[in-house]
Amino acid sequence: MPNAPRDVAQIRLDNALRLFDEFVSATVKNADAATLRGLERRFAERLQIQPSYWSQIKSRSRQIGERLARQFEQLTHKPNLWMDQEHGDAPAGPAEPSQADISPSTPQDDDERFIVGLVLTYYRRHPQRARTRLLDLLGEVLTPTSLGGLAPPPPQATRAPAPAPAPTDVWRMAAAGEAPQKPKKK
Repeated sequence: MPNAPRDVAQIRLDNALRLFDEFVSATVKNADAATLRGLERRFAERLQIQPSYWSQIKSRSRQIGERLARQFEQLTHKPNLWMDQEHGDAPAGPAEPSQADISPSTPQDDDERFIVGLVLTYYRRHPQRARTRLLDLLGEVLTPTSLGGLAPPPPQATRAPAPAPAPTDVWRMAAAGEAPQKPKKK
């Protein structure tokens, strides 16, 4: 069966994402979640649309109509009807990294980037409170078996409990893939 022609709405979305990738590449070398959020706002301003509208386009809850497609072309200096044409078989951005290339701490999709950005915003506004609350939350849900299949440590001989690690030690342990331990109840 021959390939059916692609929907013009999907082609326009792919091309809009391609335009955003070009904008990001031209603006920054290595973008983190917070930088990307700022870039998305600036990209929307460049296209003369609201950042929330750009977000709706990306999430596919809004489509790029005829007039908006022409506006994108004009403001990004693309030829007329560029938004309506497929531009090669390759995806708009860089090739998808394989699972081996992805760091476990790198956000892999929009949801993860949103969460990382949200946590960073909270931490930057209230570092001490964020550290305490996040460690409490993560201490409840992270166990050694949930961190890459590590087995729980073997039982130790009874001895005095070790002193609680300092908050900086807990962050270091979390970065190394070690789960924080809750203090023992007396």
